[in-house]
Amino acid sequence: MNEHVKIGIIKEGKVPPDMRVPLTPDQCAKIQELYPEVEIHVQSSPIRTFSDDEYRAKGIQVVEDLSDCDLIMGVKEVNVEDLIPGKKFMFFSHTIKKQPYNRKLLKAVIDNKIQLIDYEVLKDRHGKRVIGFGRYAGIVGAYNGFRTYGLKHKLYDIKPANQCADRKELEAELKKVKLPNDTRILMTGFGRVGHGAREVIDLLPIKEVSPEEYLEMKFDEPVYTHLEVEDYFGKKGGGEFDKSEFYRSPESYKSTFSKYVNKTDMYIPCHFWNNKADFILKQEDLQRPDNRISVVADISCDIAGPVACTIRPSKIADPIYGYDPKTGEEVDFMQEGAIAVMAVDNLPCELPKDASADFGNELIKEVLPALLRMDVHGMIDRGSETTLGGALNEPFMYLQAYLEGKE
Repeated sequence: MNEHVKIGIIKEGKVPPDMRVPLTPDQCAKIQELYPEVEIHVQSSPIRTFSDDEYRAKGIQVVEDLSDCDLIMGVKEVNVEDLIPGKKFMFFSHTIKKQPYNRKLLKAVIDNKIQLIDYEVLKDRHGKRVIGFGRYAGIVGAYNGFRTYGLKHKLYDIKPANQCADRKELEAELKKVKLPNDTRILMTGFGRVGHGAREVIDLLPIKEVSPEEYLEMKFDEPVYTHLEVEDYFGKKGGGEFDKSEFYRSPESYKSTFSKYVNKTDMYIPCHFWNNKADFILKQEDLQRPDNRISVVADISCDIAGPVACTIRPSKIADPIYGYDPKTGEEVDFMQEGAIAVMAVDNLPCELPKDASADFGNELIKEVLPALLRMDVHGMIDRGSETTLGGALNEPFMYLQAYLEGKE
């Protein structure tokens, strides 16, 4: 980038409003120290979790207009009318899977000759994502799962996560969680999300056991098990499980998850699911007379997909709905026999301060050196969906038909 670089932090414009920021006031000040050539301007906003005055207190300029900035950062999709031609933008565009609701946005980005650097596709040289909000999705989602469990079984009542000032208060609330002996919790999926969820479970008096122990033993204390894909998928027609083959052609494997349904009280899905793969938890599993699952805290939140009871996303203000396994319909979650489903699809928004700080730390450590110094491994180029010339970047040519409205 140029010798003197102006970075702008845009006011989030999506409705409902998102209070997160890519960089906190402390982080902005830290960047200006680490990179003397960088000047950060923050667009005035009444909604973000850190106020304009908190940025000013750290010596950051708060402005109305970002048109003299070289690079503009946000969190969620930027409204078409807020795009500034000829600039570099960084945000989650939600276009790489050809999401129809954002086609207009990608078209406007191209028409305005904007280089769109999408956080979702920023990867290291091994192809691993370097930045995201997954950890806080896991933390908040697991917390919400325990809240749902307490409500469903009338055991205890903890505050909604979004009513906690920060993570410290959220952790204090968890002290109220009291689970009966032999309560059984099962998780699928590792990565940022799964590890975030584990951070919450590990704060509670819940013992981790192996999948084998979970299936075969009785316990006089609450337990959880964390499944690897080979624990709940098997090769069609039998034979050895081969992880690389499973990821390459998941359609040649079938779900073996049903063996856990009569042993599990709460299921926390944190997995990444390929839509060519078999569904994991099916309606017929939940219809079994010996099904024990009463709560699903679906952090992955694939709608009408691998977890049968996740029939819609839920909202922060109304996070829990019920699923009747007999009919497949939505019901009151307190109804007898209903599965209580928590499927909030924007979980990190519930702890915006902590989630923003965590994201900003990754941005400073993993992305800024490539952005502002030497992009040795081409991370920024590979993570740019579009070019300043007004075209799709080479790795994203597959979006051409989508862009033209042909698919």
